[in-house]
Amino acid sequence: MSQQRVFIQTQDFDLKAEVAALRGNDGRVGAVCSFIGTVRDRNDGSEVASMELEHYPGMTEKAIEAMIDEAHRRFDILGARVIHRVGLLAPADQIMMVAVTSAHRGQSFQACEFLMDYLKTQAPFWKKEQTPEGGRWVDARSSDDAALARWGIEAGSNS
Repeated sequence: MSQQRVFIQTQDFDLKAEVAALRGNDGRVGAVCSFIGTVRDRNDGSEVASMELEHYPGMTEKAIEAMIDEAHRRFDILGARVIHRVGLLAPADQIMMVAVTSAHRGQSFQACEFLMDYLKTQAPFWKKEQTPEGGRWVDARSSDDAALARWGIEAGSNS
């Protein structure tokens, strides 16, 4: 693995630049699928003024690397890149990106969706929203656990 695959950072990112770096000059790439998550201005019926994300450096990157390894085992993909921001973010800010390359679109779409479902419940991030009612920690939703389960993975497991 010569290319870095996981980036945890406070600064924003540029999808075009990230996809170009992932693709490189690999002539085998026939498909690129990407997903960008952004901060919503509402959650669970409340207005969201900001979101703060925390992580454990080293542990978070290792967990996401393992998720990418699992995506490579399950799908015929050429590469994957995950960027996740931490720190204080405002509504409409980009939180995270998943990009996947493959020879054909089906594998890219599936691997991208798999990684998103996996990241949503298994990546060790802690999110705190500021609302008019005060600060509150954000928990994974049962719908996120169900999305992960369709891949044969139980929430809370490491594989």
